Amino acid sequence: MRVLVIEDDEELAATVAAGLRHARMAVDVALDGEAGLTRALVNDYDVIVLDRDLPALHGDEVCARLVAVGGRGRVLMLTGAAENEELVDGLGLGADDYLGKPFDFPVLVARIGALARRAQPSIPPVLEHGDVVLDTAKRHAQRSGHDLELTPKEFGALELLLAAQGRVVSAEELLARVWDENADPFTGAVRITMSRLRAKLGDPPVIETVAKAGYRI
Repeated sequence: MRVLVIEDDEELAATVAAGLRHARMAVDVALDGEAGLTRALVNDYDVIVLDRDLPALHGDEVCARLVAVGGRGRVLMLTGAAENEELVDGLGLGADDYLGKPFDFPVLVARIGALARRAQPSIPPVLEHGDVVLDTAKRHAQRSGHDLELTPKEFGALELLLAAQGRVVSAEELLARVWDENADPFTGAVRITMSRLRAKLGDPPVIETVAKAGYRI
């Protein structure tokens, strides 16, 4: 799952990003509305965590523009004012959910997970293939009842492949959806991650390499 956090409080943005990465999400951060909108239009995010009171470009305008272009990413608005009027305004702009500050971090993670499952195509809360089970809400995976100790990138790759339901997923798509904007597209990061994921999944093999195309379950 790839998330964009648009928040002008640098300390809060860093804290949220660190927590979401710990929850096995790929996270990019923007510190103002213009930078956030640019990233949101260029990259394919599952969820955009959008502060409402932003410099350069107000969060309301960012939200309105994202809705206008019809992006796949779901918008979760953050605000310091949790009054009903603010809630109505934010949702009226097209935001998919709304969370007032201060917030409990587990609630933020749960809201993000719920929004990601509503993205198109929708992702069920539990993904299964044979004896492999991945719980997208609890952010853990098992095979044959045994927990899999996966890194955030391994977890994200397995989540994307399971959600694809047999469709071939290219290395480029994996890089765009599982890695953040700091990833170097010319490294062997995807190949190395897939090799390690295969080793952790064990036998019989679950992931197939499709020559010159990508990977599939």
